[in-house]
Amino acid sequence: MQIADLKQRLATGRRTLQEAYPLRPRPAATLRRHARLVDGVLRELWRRLEVPPALALVAVGGYGRGELFPYSDVDVLVLLPAPAEAPLRQTLERLVGALWDVGLDTAHSVRTVDECLEQARKDITIETTLMEARLLAGSRTLFRRFRSALEATVDAQAFLRAKRLEQEQRHQRYHDASTNLEPNLKESPGGLRDLQMILWIAQACGLGRRWRDLVRNGLIAEEELRQLRRQEAKLQDLRIRLHYLAGRREDRLLFDFQTALARELGITDRGARRASELLMQRYYRAAKVVAQLNVILLLNLEARIDPRPPGEPHVLNDRFQVVNGLLMARDPNLFLERPSAILESFLLMQQHREIKGRDAETLRALWRAVGQVGGRLRRDPESPKLFMQILRQPTGITRELRRMNRYGVLGLYIPAFGRIVGQMQHDLYHVYTVDEHILMVVRNLRRFAVTEFAHEYPLCSRLMAEFERPEVLYLAALFHDIAKGRGGDHSALGALEARRFCRRHDLLPEDAELVAWLVQHHLVMSHTAQKQDLSDPEVIARFARLVATDRRLTALYLLTVADIRGTSPKVWNAWKAKLLEDLYLLTRRYLGGQMPAPASIIETRQGEALRLLRLAAVPEGVHKRLWSKLDVAYFLRHEPQEIAWHTRVLNYRVDTPTPVVKARLAPGAEGIQVLVYCADRPQLFARLCDCFARINFSIVEAKIYTTRHGYALDSFLVLDPENKPLSYRDLTSYIEYEVSQALDSAAPLGPPPSGRVSRQMKHFPIPPEVHLQADDYGRHHILSIVAGDRTGLLSRVARVLHAHGINVHSARITTLGERAEDTFLISGGRLGDDKAVVQLETDLLEALKT
Repeated sequence: MQIADLKQRLATGRRTLQEAYPLRPRPAATLRRHARLVDGVLRELWRRLEVPPALALVAVGGYGRGELFPYSDVDVLVLLPAPAEAPLRQTLERLVGALWDVGLDTAHSVRTVDECLEQARKDITIETTLMEARLLAGSRTLFRRFRSALEATVDAQAFLRAKRLEQEQRHQRYHDASTNLEPNLKESPGGLRDLQMILWIAQACGLGRRWRDLVRNGLIAEEELRQLRRQEAKLQDLRIRLHYLAGRREDRLLFDFQTALARELGITDRGARRASELLMQRYYRAAKVVAQLNVILLLNLEARIDPRPPGEPHVLNDRFQVVNGLLMARDPNLFLERPSAILESFLLMQQHREIKGRDAETLRALWRAVGQVGGRLRRDPESPKLFMQILRQPTGITRELRRMNRYGVLGLYIPAFGRIVGQMQHDLYHVYTVDEHILMVVRNLRRFAVTEFAHEYPLCSRLMAEFERPEVLYLAALFHDIAKGRGGDHSALGALEARRFCRRHDLLPEDAELVAWLVQHHLVMSHTAQKQDLSDPEVIARFARLVATDRRLTALYLLTVADIRGTSPKVWNAWKAKLLEDLYLLTRRYLGGQMPAPASIIETRQGEALRLLRLAAVPEGVHKRLWSKLDVAYFLRHEPQEIAWHTRVLNYRVDTPTPVVKARLAPGAEGIQVLVYCADRPQLFARLCDCFARINFSIVEAKIYTTRHGYALDSFLVLDPENKPLSYRDLTSYIEYEVSQALDSAAPLGPPPSGRVSRQMKHFPIPPEVHLQADDYGRHHILSIVAGDRTGLLSRVARVLHAHGINVHSARITTLGERAEDTFLISGGRLGDDKAVVQLETDLLEALKT
């Protein structure tokens, strides 16, 4: 059988549709045309193969609906009147082969009517697929018998329960959030599947197969119909364009396609916001509306299909009552006539824990009111009191704020919040949209207040329990990133928004000022802890002068921990926790007048180190061998436990010609501490950075010190991003061996290690930044770099510094997801020469780009 003409017909038809789409993008019509094109090819194949007339060729699934995306599978069923005999099986095998040969990706099945019913009973997905069956060719009688038998077996109540469970599982599989960085347009919450769910259930209970049928049957209103069609068209348009861009069946909005899709839709960069971020915000907002309508309509379908006899109403006040555990507005126009009742409904759900949700009509009335009341909600004199009551409840704050965001109430009440709903940040470390990140920070603060989580962050939990009026912290969290994406300093702009909000809500003047101050300075503690030397008394003094009071310090510490933990699960680690806790405790001591002078700090640290040495049974006086080679800078930059460890390891090897490498688990933090001691030599720091990169350990801190007699005494804190399945002893032995081998090598330094660049970094690169400035004492310079994190980055920096004759004294390596923000304390070279500094910065920028 010749099928070359059919293959050509299909390819030409597809190409014509693809070329026409950008000129007149009509998603629904394009999907129908794709389906009709395939219909014609399949019917002609069926005719040419002379399939017996008693069989039927049936389109099922999305194709059965008459909708076919450009590269989606073509789902077909060959319906048999009886089990196939050998000659018929050969014909069917030829049919299946021809489908592939003609260029169709098909998912096919061959069954009798009874076999279809049996499979449908076993699997809800198969039942759903068969419900959308459409006859393409063959026996109409057999097809009608199949349809009648299938419809007779559908149990609407069981179907509803099964599909709801299936949706819950699907949402969990896609992280139960419509805010994935690379969402699936079909399967993610708020995707096309959530819309199809409504139609499937409506069809199962005889309410129709199209949106217009649901209007006729009183399930949805005209405004809801318009919203459904509008959001469906947006998602269909994105999915069609994505298929065309990828040249394959691709339903995930991958980083690889986001920029190209934005360009195709005419979206361009706006200020500091990338076109891809604006595209994703458009998607997230559409997904949010779909998710809202999905919940509302499923509740309404459930009320139709499985009505529960109304229980005795429990009247809460003259506006609300509870029936069957659901909150019900006593007047369907309540929210329109009294907008503050919108907020009251969330408050009541906090105060009455027996309430499981809103009934279908109340939820629908809420959704309609949000689209109509506008500024009346903010102007209602009761609204500020109710909102602050929500924040002051002992439980349910995070849950209700998230519900308020889900239904658009939070963005309606705080317009600045509404502007950042669905706003993505392609900065390589935020994995949530700005609104989801903000609510994650609130959730983290609330978690500090819950006793059962006290073991996670004991200090935070204790401080939260003692903090008066914690609603101040929740407001600071709500406003800390609210001005993201506007251009300018989002902290300063957010502080202005916070002050206005606090004035309207009658906060105590000192609380209003604290909220604004926290928003203004919410990044300072993180930057100080992760980028500056906490052993330097001036660093602590400067930070203490900024915070000024214990209450400010505690509030900023709690907000900072909650904020970092709310960016991405990968950003937070025990090392950052320790840095922040150290800064908090040191600053609190300073504010209490207990911060000693440098000489006193050295004396205290030496005394504590000696105590630890005695506990380790190190002979008295042995420490002098090493300590006589160390100066004040060493004792100011190392903790007592580090000093004691170095002394134990080196007290008999002070003048050793052989490099000493020792590793141990870092006390009080995750990671491995590595001590390297050897006669100093050129490019030592670069060689060590190369070694750690090659064995895939990430350096998070380096303290580089040269003794009085010319030995390098360098200590590193490294993390294992792969969590290698090795015991503690095997891991430390492995590091010691590899570093020793690197030090023993006489070979010149080769090219820096390189690794694969992630897809996200490839498509959303971070422009490298280099900043150089003298420190407060004028003895050193502080070098700060920002770049996309990747294997060998630190090695490249070390090589440039060596080439310029620069000495590294310490390094703080801060990794935020795939974004590196590193700080180095340096000296030497020609740092006083402006021309030399410009050349150093240029060379560093070039190294960070490659």
